[in-house]
Amino acid sequence: MDAKDIRIVFMGTPEFAVPSLTALVEGGYNVVGVVTMPDKHAGRGMKLQESDVKRAAKELGIETILQPEKLRDEAFLEALRALQPDLGIVIAFRMLPEVVWAMPRFGTFNLHASLLPEYRGAAPINWAIINGDKESGVTTFFLKHEIDTGDVIFRDVVAIDENDTTERSNETINALSFINYLPAIWSNSTSKINVELGPIAPPAPRGP
Repeated sequence: MDAKDIRIVFMGTPEFAVPSLTALVEGGYNVVGVVTMPDKHAGRGMKLQESDVKRAAKELGIETILQPEKLRDEAFLEALRALQPDLGIVIAFRMLPEVVWAMPRFGTFNLHASLLPEYRGAAPINWAIINGDKESGVTTFFLKHEIDTGDVIFRDVVAIDENDTTERSNETINALSFINYLPAIWSNSTSKINVELGPIAPPAPRGP
C-alpha cells in the first residue's frame, strides 16, 4: 500500500495544528475526516466561533468534520468507524479514550511540542520559554494509556532565542514536517523508544 492511500483522520483544534493539516492535504495524503472541538460562543457579541482547524478543513475541501461534545458518544464513534481510518493524527487536541485512539488499524500518533519526556501535558512551549530553556522541539509518538508517552517516531530540535515569544516559537516548530516520517508508521522502521514518565506540566499562561 502506498503511503498516500492511507485513510487518515486528523484531530486538532487551534492554529498550531493548521499547518500540519494543510501540509497533509497539499502533500496529497488522503485525509478522510477531521475531528475538532464544537463551535463555541466567544468574543464581543458572543458570536458562534469555529475552531481554526474546522475553518482550515472547510477551506481545504475536507467534507467530513466531526465535532463531538463527548468522545465516547456512540453517534460520534459510529461516524468515526464509518470513515474506516487507517491512521489517526493528533495535534493539540483533547485527551483521547482508548476506544478512539485504538480504532485506526495503524494506530494513532500525536505531535507534542516538546522534547519528551520534558514538559508532558499542557502548554509545553510556554513553559520552555518561561524556564529559559535554550532549545525545544517536537516529539511524535504513538498514543498509549499514559499521557504523552509511547513509541517515538521522531524528535526534532529547535533552538530558542532569548527574545523568542510563544507565538514565534510556535511558528518555528510548525515549520517542522512529520510527513517524511509517515511511511515508517506502516513499515518496521519505527524506533521503538519508550518515553520514560516524567511529571506532567501544569497549565501555563499564554505569554510571554
